[in-house]
Amino acid sequence: MSRDEQLKERWEQVVHKLSAQFADGDKLDLDAIIYLIGVQELGQLDRKFKKDHKLDLMHIAICRLLEPYGYYEFDYFDDDKWPHYKVKEQLPNLKAGEQSVLMKEAIVNYFIEADYIK
Repeated sequence: MSRDEQLKERWEQVVHKLSAQFADGDKLDLDAIIYLIGVQELGQLDRKFKKDHKLDLMHIAICRLLEPYGYYEFDYFDDDKWPHYKVKEQLPNLKAGEQSVLMKEAIVNYFIEADYIK
């Protein structure tokens, strides 16, 4: 199986499991999954978030997801227990499709690491 086929299969597995768990089977999109990862990383699972916090949660997720690629590094937790990251290396200029593939790969790796998928 090629790397692209394996990524596609694993991505579908992530989408299917998360959609069943959090969206009553409605298919979650990439942004929704990034948001869920942000909530997970923050660790405040029972809290309702305002719109501006939702963007912050997505930022947390993106930093965490791209940390293994060397783009971000965890820095500290603030007084409200929100994680902060610093930029280690600027992201390359990627086309929209390339960005999507990078994020899907990072998400798949995140959930493999967490033993959510195999």
